[in-house]
Amino acid sequence: MSDPFKQAAGNRKVLTADETAEGRLDAWLTAQLGEEFSRSRIKALIKDGQVFLRGQPVTDPQRKVRTGDSFEITLPEPDDPTPQGEDIPLDILHEDEDVIVISKPSGLVVHPGPGNWTGTLVNALIYHCGDTLSGIGGVRRPGIVHRLDKDTTGVMVVAKNDIAHRHLSLQFADHGRTMPLERAYQAIVWGRPRTLTGTVDAPLGRATGDRTRRAVKRPDSHDADEAITHYEVIERFQEKPDATALASLVECHLETGRTHQIRVHMAHIGHPLLGDTVYGAGFKTKANLLPEDIRKVVNGFGRQALHAFMLQFEHPRTGEVMHFEVPLPDDMVELVEALRR
Repeated sequence: MSDPFKQAAGNRKVLTADETAEGRLDAWLTAQLGEEFSRSRIKALIKDGQVFLRGQPVTDPQRKVRTGDSFEITLPEPDDPTPQGEDIPLDILHEDEDVIVISKPSGLVVHPGPGNWTGTLVNALIYHCGDTLSGIGGVRRPGIVHRLDKDTTGVMVVAKNDIAHRHLSLQFADHGRTMPLERAYQAIVWGRPRTLTGTVDAPLGRATGDRTRRAVKRPDSHDADEAITHYEVIERFQEKPDATALASLVECHLETGRTHQIRVHMAHIGHPLLGDTVYGAGFKTKANLLPEDIRKVVNGFGRQALHAFMLQFEHPRTGEVMHFEVPLPDDMVELVEALRR
């Protein structure tokens, strides 16, 4: 079972137990399939009568495996996807049989949900990838291992099969601490952080009374999740002799990946993102004090100024370290140019 990717291509497999075989059938099959399927999925297939021994179905996941047992397992074709594919243009940076890397535009929701059941990245990927999606959890759909907010632009990687999904999920859960995964963002924030490089270590959880907002929590709070952001100021706009500035271009590297992490952390240290109406609403009046030509651009910037410019990960099949960078989108370039004036 040295190449689980090849094993994934077939619909029916025969696995024979050698002299080292032992333990429960569901555990043994899971190990033999080389991470192709989770143990819970194998257990369900056994109970559903999809595993045979000498032509007879074996429906007990706890059955002991014996040397010489030859099991035939039927792996059903992935179910048709829900939602359906839609012909939505994609900016594809890389694609192979296991992963697809795209540059997400502003305004594109990643996954269907209330208020956005169509027109999402998932709909676009189902249409684009077609039969090259071999199934995630038994459904022919793309494997989303990380997300960007609707109005955040930048690099995303998506899995096209179960094995790639599992490998990428492990890397994102590890947050680059022991694996090559690295994520970096560029943000335009109000003011200038007191130190040009720094770390925000502030746990996050749901804001009181609001299901979608996040807030900094006390470390001992029951819903506090560790959240660490490293930042560096790349450029200061209209800096004054007292080391204050109108705004700054900041590069952020995530050590964890919580919902709205950069937006909440930068607001927490007093420098919310330009255009962030959720966490930087109190700074809206600041734009009204700007010269008219700059004020027009700032007030016309209809989203938070956040761009996922860099993503690095280990390819789940080859082990190659894949590195992708995309430049600032046009609207953020226009904003930077206006602030420089």
